[in-house]
Amino acid sequence: MSKEPQAAPPMQPATRHATRGVEYQNVSDDYMKNRQLRRGTAGPVLLVGLGVGYVIAGQYAGWNFGLAQAGWGGLVIATALMAIMYTTMCFALAEMSSIIPTAGGGYGFARRAMGPWGGFLTGTAILLEFVLAPAAVVTFIGAYLESLLGISGPLVYFVFYTAFIGLHLYGVKQVLKLMFAIAVVAVIGLIAWTIGMLPYFDATNLLNIEPTDAFGASAFLPFGIVGIWAALPYAMWFFLAVEGVPLAAEEARNPVLDVPKGLIGGVVILTVLAAALLLLGPGGAGSAALQDSGNPLIDALESPLIGNGATALSWFVNVIGLVGLVSSFFAITFAYSRQTFALSRAGYLPRVLSLTNGRKVPFLALIVPGIIGFVLSMTGSGDLLILISVFGATISYILMMLSHIILRVREPKLNRPYRTPGGIFTSATALILAVAALTAGFIVDPSVILYAAAAYAVMIAYFAFYSRHRLVAQAPEEEFAAIEQAEAELDSKA
Repeated sequence: MSKEPQAAPPMQPATRHATRGVEYQNVSDDYMKNRQLRRGTAGPVLLVGLGVGYVIAGQYAGWNFGLAQAGWGGLVIATALMAIMYTTMCFALAEMSSIIPTAGGGYGFARRAMGPWGGFLTGTAILLEFVLAPAAVVTFIGAYLESLLGISGPLVYFVFYTAFIGLHLYGVKQVLKLMFAIAVVAVIGLIAWTIGMLPYFDATNLLNIEPTDAFGASAFLPFGIVGIWAALPYAMWFFLAVEGVPLAAEEARNPVLDVPKGLIGGVVILTVLAAALLLLGPGGAGSAALQDSGNPLIDALESPLIGNGATALSWFVNVIGLVGLVSSFFAITFAYSRQTFALSRAGYLPRVLSLTNGRKVPFLALIVPGIIGFVLSMTGSGDLLILISVFGATISYILMMLSHIILRVREPKLNRPYRTPGGIFTSATALILAVAALTAGFIVDPSVILYAAAAYAVMIAYFAFYSRHRLVAQAPEEEFAAIEQAEAELDSKA
C-alpha cells in the first residue's frame, strides 16, 4: 500500500549559504502573508510630515543642554556642523532609498553594501536609537505636564506609552494622518514662539555664560574649543531621527520618488526651525538661564529678563509644546516598530516580533520595544537617554554612509532613480562628521556610552551565536542580495 504524500513542513533546513558565515532557511508562503504591511498609504506630503514629526520634540527640549557644554557660540558651531551632516546624509539616504525601498531602511542599504553582518550592525544601531529616543522624549513630556498640571513621573510615562502604542495598533493610514496633523500643530507652536520672542531679543544675552579656564575659552566659547565637540550630541537633537523616513517605504505610494522628497523636505524645515530657536531662545532669556532647563521654550518666555510680557503666549506654547513632544513620541514609536519588524521578518531578531494583525500592523514590534523604553524612561534622565540614543544613531550613520560609498564604488551602474548631489564627497562629509559626533559622547559622560556599547554588544552576540544561522531567504532585503549574487554570477560567465 502506498503512503500518502506528507505535507512539507513550514520551515526547511538551511539550503543556501552566503559567503559571510550565515545560513538561510526557506519559509512557507504563510510566513510572509502573516508579515505584510499596508501599502500605498503615504504620499510625499505625509512623509515630510513624518520626518518633521520624528524630530520636532528635539526643537522643544533637549538641544539646550548643549549650552552647558559649549555656551552659545559653541552650540551654534556644533549645530551648523550637524546641519551639514544631516543634510548630506539625507541626500545619500535618498539615493539608497530609491534603490532599495523596503521597511528595513538603513539596515536594507547596509545589507546590500556590506552583507548580513553590516545589515545587522546597522539595523540594531538604528533600533537602539529609536527605542531610547521615545524614552527621552517622554521624560520631557513629564516636564511639560509638570509645568501645566503639576504631574509627572512614571505614571505619566506609562499612560503615554500605553495610549500611543494603542493608537498605532489601530492602523497605519489613520496613524500617519494623525501624526501629520500633530506635527503641523507643533510647527505652528514654534512659529508662534518665534514671533513672540522677537521683541525681546538682545544679542548681549547670548554670551552671558562666564568663560572658564579651558583652552580657547572666551565669551563666545566659554568652555573652550573642546566644548564644541561636547555639544555635538545635543546639537543632533535638532535633527535626530529624520533619517527614519525610509522606514515607511513599504507603506508609501511611490517609495522610489516619495521617500527622497520626505527626507530632503524634512531636513530643510528642521534646519530653519533650529536656527530660529538657537537665536531667539538664548537671545531673549540668556544662555545661562536655559542651559539646564527641561522646558527651555517656556523658561525663555518666563525669564526675568522678559518679565510678564509673554505670559499668555507662555501658556499657549506650553500646551503646543506638549503637542510637539507627543508628535515625536508618536512618530518614533512608528519608526522603532518598523525597524523591529524588518529585522525580525528577515530572522535577525526573533521572528515572532514581525507578525502583523488584521490591520497589517506589527503589533509585537510595537509592544515589546515599548516595554523596554518605558522601563528605561523611569530613570527620568532625559539628557542621559539622549546620549545613549545618539550613540546608536551615530553608529548607524557611519555604517549607512559607508554603504553609500561602497555601492557607488562597487556598483556604479546600479539603477539610481535619485542620485546624491556631489556623490561620494557628500556621503564622506556626513561620515566624517558622524565619527566626530560618536566620539563626542565620551567627553560628556563616558560611562553612559559604555553602557550603550554593552547593550549593543549583547545584540551582536545574539546574532553571532544564534540568529545568523536562521536568516529568512524570502525576506525582501535577502532577496535583493540573492538577485545581486545571481547577476554577478551571470556577468562572470558572460
